[in-house]
This record gives sequence, structure tokens and C-alpha cells, in this order.
Amino acid sequence: MMAEAGAGGPRLAELLALGRRLWDELEASTEPSSGAPAVQDKVRQGLDALQRAAAMVAQLELFSENEELEEIASADLKFMLLPALLGALTLKQVDLSRRWEHLETRYKQKKELENKLASMSSSVESGTADEDQVREFYILQIQKWIGTSLEEIESIDQELVILRSRDAAKQAPAGPRGPSRPARTPVKPFILTRDAAQARVFGVGYPGLPTMTVDDWYEQRRRQGIVSQQGFGEPGSPPCSSPPAGASDEELQKQQHETEEEKDDEEALWKARDWDDWKDTHPRGYGNRHNMG
Repeated sequence: MMAEAGAGGPRLAELLALGRRLWDELEASTEPSSGAPAVQDKVRQGLDALQRAAAMVAQLELFSENEELEEIASADLKFMLLPALLGALTLKQVDLSRRWEHLETRYKQKKELENKLASMSSSVESGTADEDQVREFYILQIQKWIGTSLEEIESIDQELVILRSRDAAKQAPAGPRGPSRPARTPVKPFILTRDAAQARVFGVGYPGLPTMTVDDWYEQRRRQGIVSQQGFGEPGSPPCSSPPAGASDEELQKQQHETEEEKDDEEALWKARDWDDWKDTHPRGYGNRHNMG
């Protein structure tokens, strides 16, 4: 038996179809949160349509308590889904204040059930409890597991929302990337003036590296005429040089006199060094025994 609303109003079948369509859209939604405005708007629309449909079913008395399932017309069977759809959409309503009150009430009920079960378990397990206590004990256990199942269902629903949003993010095409950053020219190394001056003073850095070997330096000095081909003499001795050809006796005597002075200077230098070494190893007053007590 089909029914229609008043003139210009939606038909019963249309209200049921609207409620089911909104429910299917909510199930397939990729919104990250069930409290999103778009989600809650669809929940309100679906509840409104299904509540109007349920009122029409009650007004038309489509179903009777005396009817069996076989006696209900096939076209009217779909309206038996109205209570289930209403309950499902009601659970999708998100009201933070009501939700916190609901969670607090459920937590208190859970603690009361656990306390009652703990106080009754010993007598039931030992067999001293009567039939009414045993019946109450198992009813409390059923209530406890109903609450546990509801909590797990809510947790599963939240996980499904997360998984759907993740799948939607993977399937979504990647957006156009922004303009690539222009290539930057490499920065030339620079040396601060203070560091450069410090490197010259302490002999660190590239300017302090040797530019030629000892052999190269000697060859350069030899080409400049500063060093003879025979090289340097023994340490401490002046380089040997033969008198120039055609030199007079006066010049020879002058050169000999200079050579003797250089030798005397070297002997004086060695004596002064020996005297300094002796003073370093012998303190002042060493060997003076006149004032000994």
C-alpha cells in the first residue's frame, strides 16, 4: 500500500529515498571530521526527511502488530528500514556538549557495572548465589559488553574516516608546482682584512707557503753574481776569493789587514760566547771562599 502526503507535499517513498541517499553520501564522504558543517547539514536533512516519513507510516498504519512478515506487501517492506536509518543518522549527530555528557554518563555506568560484577563474582563462582543473583550477574555482564562493543564501533568509525581521507589524498592529482627557484650564482670566497693581516704576521695561509726550493734560490743568486760558483765555505769561515789580477802591494796589504781583522773579530766573538756560557753554568760568587763561616 503506497501513500502520498497532502497536496504539493513529498510522497512517502520520496522521503525515504532522500533519507537513504543522504545516508549513502555520508558513508562515502571524504570529510576528515564528522563534525564538519557540510556533514552535519546532511545529517539534519536526512533526519528531517526520515522523521517525516516515520510520522506518515504511523499515520497510515502501514504495519500492524498482528501481521506476519509474509502478509506485508513487497512494496511496503522498504519502509521497515526507517527506524534503522533514523538511529544511524542520529549517531552521526555531533554536539560537543551532549557528546561529553554522553561519554561521562557511559564512563560512570561502566564503573558501576564493574564494581557490581566484582562484588558478585565470588558468590556466583562459588555457587552460593541464588538464581536471581546469578541472573543479575549475567545481565550485568551483557550490559558491560554492549558498552564495550559500542566504544569499539565508534573507534572503528573514526579509523575508517582517517583511512578514507588518506585514500582520497593518494588518488587526488598532484597540483601544479610553483615556479622553480632561479639558480643562484656561487658566492666567491673572500678574506677579511684582519684575517689576511694576521695570516701575514703568523705565517699562515697561502701567502706563507714557499715559492721556490733552496736549490732554485741558490741558482738565482748565482746568476745575479751574488754567490760564486764554488758556493759557500765552511761555517764560520769567510768565502775564499783570490786577489784580482794586477793588484798593487798596497791593495794586497789592505786586503790582508781586513782578513786579519775579520779573524780577530771571530776570535773575540767566540770568546764572548764562551764567557756567556760559563756565566750561565757558574753563579755569581762561585769559588769565593774568603767569607765562609
